[in-house]
Amino acid sequence: MTIKVCVAGATGWAGSALSKGIYQTEDLEMAGAVSRTHKGKTLQDVIGLDGCDLIISGSVGPDALAGCHVMVDYTAPEIAKQNILTALDAGVHVVVGTSGLTDEDYADIHTKALEKKRGVLAVGNFALTVVLLHKFAEMAAKYIPQWEIMDYAHDAKKDAPSGTAREMAHRLSKIRPSRLTIPLDQTQGVRETRGADMTGSQVHSVRLPGYTLSLEIIFGMPDQKLTLRHDAGSSAQPYVDGSLLAIRRVHTFTGLRRGLDQVMDLDEK
Repeated sequence: MTIKVCVAGATGWAGSALSKGIYQTEDLEMAGAVSRTHKGKTLQDVIGLDGCDLIISGSVGPDALAGCHVMVDYTAPEIAKQNILTALDAGVHVVVGTSGLTDEDYADIHTKALEKKRGVLAVGNFALTVVLLHKFAEMAAKYIPQWEIMDYAHDAKKDAPSGTAREMAHRLSKIRPSRLTIPLDQTQGVRETRGADMTGSQVHSVRLPGYTLSLEIIFGMPDQKLTLRHDAGSSAQPYVDGSLLAIRRVHTFTGLRRGLDQVMDLDEK
């Protein structure tokens, strides 16, 4: 069966690359596209997708979702949640590539997905190296009780921390909180320099020119340290490959799942 897909944010950096990837894939079909800034134009006109006369919608609604099986959201955190709930109400599975949604947002989305008997796969970062970083960090947290997360991105990225960092903190909270030698309320000086406590992990976000996206987690024990790090390149291709996998598998479960590894065979043997 051909999976019909709507991409919200279809003309953005990641969304346009994904739209091209879907269009070139035999088992997937671009059936809907959303972009507030290019409403009424075609994907061929806006992103140079030869032969694709699909008209771009200005919002996620009946026109964009008509006949679709899956919606992929690559928009902004202030509109992503409503896009997702709208798609679920229309009986459409959802893949979330937008960062900045909170744990509370995801709890509401999970409730709606269960009600509508649809799947939602939220992925902070679709790159395979990030999937492995999460798995390795979970392994380390079982043995090393202290860590801190460093989140790097370009200066124009508004949300902090990134979805990748949020996902990391969420995953580690399922294992245990990081054990601080000196509790935050006993910090002398400027407490904010110790970062933000996110579900038991200290997270520090850096936003500077010269970075694309990077995530580093540092584990510490007496007289030893372990550093795990992912660095993104300039291409959106790693996100395309992961998104295509998510689109193909989001229908295999009901409710919300977080992380691309939830639909991959990465079990320890």
